[in-house]
Amino acid sequence: MPLALFGLAAERSKVDRFTLLDPDNLITIRENVPLAPLTTLGVGGPARFFVKAETGEHVFQALEYAAENALELFVLGGGSNILVSDQGFDGLVIQVAIKGISLESEGKRQVVTAKAGEDWDPFVEFCVSKGLAGIECMSGIPGFVGGTPVQNVGAYGQEVSETIISVKCLDRTNRETLELTNEQCGFAYRTSIFNSSHRDRYIVLSVTFSLIPAGPPKIEYKDLMEYFSGREATLAATRETVLKIRAAKSMVILPADPNSRSAGSFFKNPVISLKRLSELEDRLDVKVPHFNASDGMVKVPAAWLIERAGFYKGFSLGNAGISTNHSLAIINRGEASAAEIVDLKNLIQETVRNEFGVDLMPEPIFVGNNQQ
Repeated sequence: MPLALFGLAAERSKVDRFTLLDPDNLITIRENVPLAPLTTLGVGGPARFFVKAETGEHVFQALEYAAENALELFVLGGGSNILVSDQGFDGLVIQVAIKGISLESEGKRQVVTAKAGEDWDPFVEFCVSKGLAGIECMSGIPGFVGGTPVQNVGAYGQEVSETIISVKCLDRTNRETLELTNEQCGFAYRTSIFNSSHRDRYIVLSVTFSLIPAGPPKIEYKDLMEYFSGREATLAATRETVLKIRAAKSMVILPADPNSRSAGSFFKNPVISLKRLSELEDRLDVKVPHFNASDGMVKVPAAWLIERAGFYKGFSLGNAGISTNHSLAIINRGEASAAEIVDLKNLIQETVRNEFGVDLMPEPIFVGNNQQ
């Protein structure tokens, strides 16, 4: 149930600055809202306070409410990349649910701006239907558009950093909106300033992409190259193929598939030096699969390390487990607690570290008092 319309149940001294706000556009603050149903893992406790922000003004009001009441803040998108603690979050959760897509021609490219609350996969489908190339390989990824620059989301040979022009944000330090350029976002592998150097400073309001009308799909990932060998690779066919590959790995959220109750790939592919790779191959007496990264570094598939450490697909620990279709996905096998997910995560990390001397870093954001 709603606790109050913002300002209407607060002390007068705390709402004077909002007397000029549109009374029909005030946020509704709810209490003790379950967060598990708002996540793809489906675990975790409630938010003490919760706001669904459907406009930029709503986000601003929520920030002010949190500041006035000394509340810790967490910004929620589509819930596809988070693990909420069993105790929940003792503060204010803002779900950014701003909607809208706009297009503008700019030379030979199409500039597309999507609000942060747009669902990512329908947005990809929309762009593909318009014949716009640049994000087709990221079909089927759950979550909202606003979360994609935070993690520099990528799949099957593409990353959003390749096409993002700018990210419109609300700066929590001064409550002002600004546009950050691609360069200012500091994109790297699964990283940006939003989850590293400036974590908790900016709230993404919209993302602007530069896409290519009638452009070719990007076919660089091994599975796609093999599938399209001798076949015409259109944008639509690429999207359809990516969705099939992801579904086969239970990486598309389907209610009927218990393996899809996950946060996607739970661990990042570790990046190590060529020297460290050589040492690892000598120690194991085997060729270690890897992909070139920048500056003499390589990425080693986390899935290969996990499986070689003895964690097979379908491995379980209590109500947490590893997907039967994808060894990188930790799943909720049914009624799992956040603590059980963390226990399995810790066991995998410790075993891989002991076996290979390599640290696996988790991809999901930990909300509440989970141990990372």
